[in-house]
Amino acid sequence: MSAPASPQELRKLIAASSWTGPTAGVLDGYQQANLAVVPRDLAFDFLLYCNRNPKPCPVVAVTDPGDPVIRLGRTEADLRTTLPRYRVWQRGELVAEPTDITAYWRDDSVGFLLGCSHTWEGPLRTAGVPVPHAADSMAPPVYVTDRPTHPAGRLSGPLVVSMRALPGHLVARAVEVTARYPTGHGAPVHIGDPAGLGIADLSTPDFGPPPRLEPGTVPMFWACGVTPQLVLPNSGAEYVITHYAGHMFIFDHHVDETP
Repeated sequence: MSAPASPQELRKLIAASSWTGPTAGVLDGYQQANLAVVPRDLAFDFLLYCNRNPKPCPVVAVTDPGDPVIRLGRTEADLRTTLPRYRVWQRGELVAEPTDITAYWRDDSVGFLLGCSHTWEGPLRTAGVPVPHAADSMAPPVYVTDRPTHPAGRLSGPLVVSMRALPGHLVARAVEVTARYPTGHGAPVHIGDPAGLGIADLSTPDFGPPPRLEPGTVPMFWACGVTPQLVLPNSGAEYVITHYAGHMFIFDHHVDETP
């Protein structure tokens, strides 16, 4: 299938179940977002958790309780059907990975859209910084660190990071570019020796494909939206819904626009 020309076209394909794959590398330059849906009685704790941990959880938009439609700038879309794939937990247990969550949405559901690092991959490429990927995947390798996040109410857990190994002479440029995009997790949280994050072996990520590590490259680590996917299921909530890794929501605004 050819690449969609706009976020609106992509969302129509997704809603029609014609696009169920990842969004990494699709529609460069548009704001992409992770999804978290929680019961209303957990929503304040989660909003506070995001406020205390803005690097892994940059809030872009939040729905009203029970309303599945996200409205921000030009974007108006039903969160139940406009992400390619989801993950559903019930009382901490993963029960489904559907392409439509209409059956799981409830009157007390609150949807959060959190910024994603795929947002700045386009600007990086435009700035002349190659974004390395595995041969069969556009997703980066992702690691659980030994660095704790700041707890809030029932929510606590480790920081999760994504990694790109970039040529040493481009490290400063990559920091400069990504720092412009706080809704893409901003600048790296760590550069260099992975042991500084408690990562023992870069070749065995916790999620995603093994990395490409070329001679002369430096591992760079950005806060990752998988962080709340580890934190939320352990909250004791009756249910939690998130996106499936790499299968994001894409807004209608460009990353350099105010929505």
